[in-house]
Amino acid sequence: MSDYLVSKDWDSSADPTTREYTFVITDIEAWPDGYRRPMTVINGQFPGPLIEVNDGDRLIVHIDNQGESPTTFHFHGLYQNQTNFMDGVNAITQCEIPSGSTFTYNFTVEGQYGTYWYHSHFGTQYQDGLVGPLVVHSTEEDDLVGDLYDYDQIIMVQDWYHDVASSYVDAYLAPDNENTEPVPDNGLINGRAFFNCSLTPDATCYQDQALRATFDFEENKTYRFRVINTGGFAEIDFSIDDHLLYVIEADGTIVHPVEVHKTTVAVAQRYSVLMTANVSNPDTTAFWVRAELNKFCFKTENSILDTGVKGIARYINSTDAEVTTTNTDSWDQVANVLCKGINNTMLVPQIHQEPPDADIFIRLDAAFLIKGYQRDRGYFNSTTWYPASNATLYTELTEGIDNASLDDNQYVITVSEGNNISVVDILINSLDDGSHPFHLHGYKFWVIDGGSGMFPYKHYASLGHNNPVLRDTVQVQPYGWMLIRFIADNPGMWAFHCHISWHLEAGLLMQFRVQPDKFASLNPPDEWYQLCERSS
Repeated sequence: MSDYLVSKDWDSSADPTTREYTFVITDIEAWPDGYRRPMTVINGQFPGPLIEVNDGDRLIVHIDNQGESPTTFHFHGLYQNQTNFMDGVNAITQCEIPSGSTFTYNFTVEGQYGTYWYHSHFGTQYQDGLVGPLVVHSTEEDDLVGDLYDYDQIIMVQDWYHDVASSYVDAYLAPDNENTEPVPDNGLINGRAFFNCSLTPDATCYQDQALRATFDFEENKTYRFRVINTGGFAEIDFSIDDHLLYVIEADGTIVHPVEVHKTTVAVAQRYSVLMTANVSNPDTTAFWVRAELNKFCFKTENSILDTGVKGIARYINSTDAEVTTTNTDSWDQVANVLCKGINNTMLVPQIHQEPPDADIFIRLDAAFLIKGYQRDRGYFNSTTWYPASNATLYTELTEGIDNASLDDNQYVITVSEGNNISVVDILINSLDDGSHPFHLHGYKFWVIDGGSGMFPYKHYASLGHNNPVLRDTVQVQPYGWMLIRFIADNPGMWAFHCHISWHLEAGLLMQFRVQPDKFASLNPPDEWYQLCERSS
């Protein structure tokens, strides 16, 4: 359990300082669940190292790309205020870091705290191993919840494929394939899982290396588990047999505790849950830690997939502390067949903040449509995204905001022009039969309301509820809608996209051009410009 343990001795009141990390990117062969496959990893490890900073610190991450493919890195959920060029989105806020090259991310983390993560934002690459956790500490968070727990633990859950993610893309985007996403082969908890190697007799698979993640509990102690879905597709239900959980954080927002048996975590979302190790079971002192992939979100089956991914929790003061299996039962709660995630109205921020009234309303119809060459692609309104020939921010900065000529497949909406700061309502209107975890870069947004079917325009002015949750990733149910609101006060080109990797590859992305008149205040380093000059 020492893996990804967040120190309770961390000094969140320390003066702002610089935290520096070096990521060496390499390609290796590895077997997180026993099945050997190619991977791309950071500093020889998977998942990547834990990054910890305080609110107000400067974070410097040096990338040394020794892998065969280009890369970029996105620090998911961080605002990047005035540093849009450090947001790490290939073809939008930067150009790729080629193989054999280096690049340094250098920015200040300010005005936020909680649980975040980082990942490659180049194609489907992060599914091959380029992911890791990031925690922002603050005295405010300590005052709110610091006394509620004794230990602080990162738990990354994800779906897992037995081949490199890019190898699935051609078949997924092939003509006449109607958005049938590749189904995972397994799932992982903190980079580990059991897999039955007899199911793939022709592959290289090491049964003795198919090890579950293990967690040691000290009796009567309370644990904060920061659960992060670092996968590419599956919605995951996290639970611990016989132990109640209390949700206290969603995507960096501290909320009043919500009692649950399971918490549903969509791709890219984060939840902190509290659990007290005080369960007495006469038959065992070990319990399954479950990360169950919701099979109802898959359109096809995979015969080798066991959706019931498990780790094991052991009470360390017991005589069977080295046990590697147990017979405890899951909570009697069926996965949601609509794949619509947690009810956001349950998440009430501890710091009360009412959203201002919106002055701009934008409707985004999200759909998969078959058009040219019988290919099924993702569309926002009438545009499907392809990576631009050069980063859109680079084009804006070098050609000027009045003269920049972007490709036709870049759907860009401009807000907060001149000296105005817009309050923007986005109606995400899903016309698709699958769920979508949508992520807005550079911001947190209020989740105003959501539902199924048609959006109730007649009741628009009265929608919402008191003190709605602020988050950066929200799950929209099939044929449903979600109304979110943000204050567009952070200049840059900000991506808004579905975080299912396959859907992003299929083009389900658009961009907000925010405060273009302040783009001149953005000051990327020379090496940032050089990446684009080299690629062009």
